[in-house]
Amino acid sequence: MIARRGRKKSLIAIGHKIIESAYLIIQNKETYKEPLLNSSPKGKNRKIKNYLARLRELGLEVEIKVV
Repeated sequence: MIARRGRKKSLIAIGHKIIESAYLIIQNKETYKEPLLNSSPKGKNRKIKNYLARLRELGLEVEIKVV
């Protein structure tokens, strides 16, 4: 069983992260940039290979054409 830390503790952690980010943005005088999620082409290719393998396991033949 996984022990939970508690709602208050998680709120403090999130608040701390927000304050750290704000401090760094103000200190470096830069605009806020939303973090890019899943922007790695390497990860995308890995996901594609994984999905293709899963489809083949299900008995489907898949052909990919690069445009």
